Amino acid sequence: MSSVLVFDIETVPDISAARQVYDWHDLSDQDTLAGLSLKRRIETGNDFPKHFLHQVVAISAVLKTAEGVKIWSIGDVADDEANLLQRFFDGIGRFQPTLVSWNGGGFDLPVLHYRALKHGIQAQAYWDMGDFNRERKWHNYISRYQFAHIDLMDVMAGYQPRANAKLDEIALLLGLPGKMGLSGAGVLEQFQAGDIQGIRDYCELDVINTYLIYLRFQLMRGWLDPSSYQANIDELAELLKSSSHSHWQAYYQAWHSIQPSKDIKVSAWPEK
Repeated sequence: MSSVLVFDIETVPDISAARQVYDWHDLSDQDTLAGLSLKRRIETGNDFPKHFLHQVVAISAVLKTAEGVKIWSIGDVADDEANLLQRFFDGIGRFQPTLVSWNGGGFDLPVLHYRALKHGIQAQAYWDMGDFNRERKWHNYISRYQFAHIDLMDVMAGYQPRANAKLDEIALLLGLPGKMGLSGAGVLEQFQAGDIQGIRDYCELDVINTYLIYLRFQLMRGWLDPSSYQANIDELAELLKSSSHSHWQAYYQAWHSIQPSKDIKVSAWPEK
């Protein structure tokens, strides 16, 4: 398996940008948020802000390389959005990984594009479509049907929006803990309370779920055989089990309670 970077972001509405775009300079933060919600409900029937009005407050990742697997949130709790974005795109330039997401093509990447544009972030390796490296013409992060970026939701739905599913639903379908009672709807409240660490912890659980779904996907498409698939499962389980991070341990315990066995197995394999 080549280098793989599974990623997820958490965002909050960018109040200052909304004031600038819509000329709401006289509105308070609360009134600006209310105005954004009302505007979007009128336009679309829901209050989800436009992609460019999402401020990135956390980017979490699972990095799988030949040396092993790593889980972390990019940067530090005190880092601003520009720093998080630059670190993310620098990592892509360094590792040239296969990117993996759940709805990354529909949400995460467009948000990252707009916000990187806002901050003047340089990301040559990410945007390269063959201009700097000819191989990227046929294997790049931008083209929808190339697997340099695998949006698992998009791929599994056969690129048909009506067949889309939520990450939590598919995680539960596969016998994984899913979001464990958490929800992205609470991120703004956590952000306003100053609980950035809590947001990062929540985001890390999402990338753990996504990574495990990705392993099953690789098994299904023949890029992992049953033994190597199980080896990757065991590697992650051991990392979570031995971690000092309470949310990782809680995920492991929930996962273990769903799949009670000496070694966590998401599927049983018939003997030859």
